Amino acid sequence: MIVDIIGWVGSALVVLAYAMNLYKKLDADTLHYYLLNIIGSICLIINTIYHHAIPSAAVNIVWVLLAVIAMMKKKPA
Repeated sequence: MIVDIIGWVGSALVVLAYAMNLYKKLDADTLHYYLLNIIGSICLIINTIYHHAIPSAAVNIVWVLLAVIAMMKKKPA
């Protein structure tokens, strides 16, 4: 049950980041946006590995890597 809750939290965080960006509440190049995606995707990785959904886990691993790389390339304000 805990793993399912982690998965739902992860889903909510990723969707929240996307929705906030879509409705101009959060820019896609901000630390908050990156962190919502990274934390959300890590939660989803935990859930999908537990449930043996390896293709979904792979997508989320790539999502985390992309967000981390983008965050590291961003120049400090």
